[in-house]
Amino acid sequence: MKIELKKNCKYALVVPTSMGIRITPPVGQPVNVGGTFIMQATSAESNVASVSSFLGLPVKILTTFVKGSPIAQIIKDNLRSRGMDFEGPEVPQGGPWGYRHQFNIADSGYGSRGPRVWNDRAGEVGRTLNVKDFDLDRIFGKEGVQIVHLSGLVGALSPETGQFCLELARAAKKHGTKISFDLNYRATFWKGREKELSAIFAEIASVADVLVGNEEDFQLCLGVKGPEAGGKGLKSEIDGFKEMIQRVKKAYPNASTYATTLREVVDTNHHLWGAIMAAGDEWFVVEPRDITVLDRIGGGDGFVGGMLYAILKGWEPEKWIQFGWASGALATTMLTDYALPADEDQIWSIWKGNARVQR
Repeated sequence: MKIELKKNCKYALVVPTSMGIRITPPVGQPVNVGGTFIMQATSAESNVASVSSFLGLPVKILTTFVKGSPIAQIIKDNLRSRGMDFEGPEVPQGGPWGYRHQFNIADSGYGSRGPRVWNDRAGEVGRTLNVKDFDLDRIFGKEGVQIVHLSGLVGALSPETGQFCLELARAAKKHGTKISFDLNYRATFWKGREKELSAIFAEIASVADVLVGNEEDFQLCLGVKGPEAGGKGLKSEIDGFKEMIQRVKKAYPNASTYATTLREVVDTNHHLWGAIMAAGDEWFVVEPRDITVLDRIGGGDGFVGGMLYAILKGWEPEKWIQFGWASGALATTMLTDYALPADEDQIWSIWKGNARVQR
């Protein structure tokens, strides 16, 4: 099975996102004792796009910036360094208590001490993302896009961003662009807005071509029953996830591809990492394999990014999940929360378990 992509497009992948800054103490130290921090531009959605951009495909980010902000300049320079185009309005800060870019404060954890992440999103400029600020007919019609990747994180930020993602999905459908939707449920975003967001997520899921989520995402975003609890052993767990995905397929049959990752944490730096994917009528499973983890944040985004890259390259479905699994594993070896692949061979070496030195 192959996903038929639109031809003669300027962009392989377009991703709406709210960009921010991540600060992390080095060498796995806790935030509360760290006097020194590594600072980087970040967002879950740009993490997904990074696999394609570093491997040479044309990528565009749709976002919004605080006008005149040095943080906005850091973000723009970072996106350029990743080989990404971007567009979006410049919003006046409005004084010291006005808009700003979100801050993600991350303790990567170490050994028996698990990671902790604090999101500081007060005044986040990304919550102002509005469809009126973007010419969707130009982006999807004149320029052309093969896949648009939507995230539930952006869709749930505010009523404006929810409508923005909905209109992006509608425009993509109109112009023949394929739609990838990673549900990314966050309870704090949904509190008091369940009815509003359920309707938005259901409509996007109904037109999506690729649906990604874990058991919590499918249950709480789309109301689909999760896997049965109490199963014994890996086979029982995988069978439970397959049954859940079958229920998702029945409720949202437009998609051709459904995927979820599997993760068992032995300790912070030792995980068992796997994935399940349904493509058409075929099942593809990567049973959890040992990976060594420097920083787990962004592994799931790396999986989606690698899977979308493989789809964009026109490979067979078996390679979609393999390349996705290995891209996610690559992301967990880096201090950034996104994968920076040197080339395809580096990712395939991870899949093959080949960590030998290359000279």
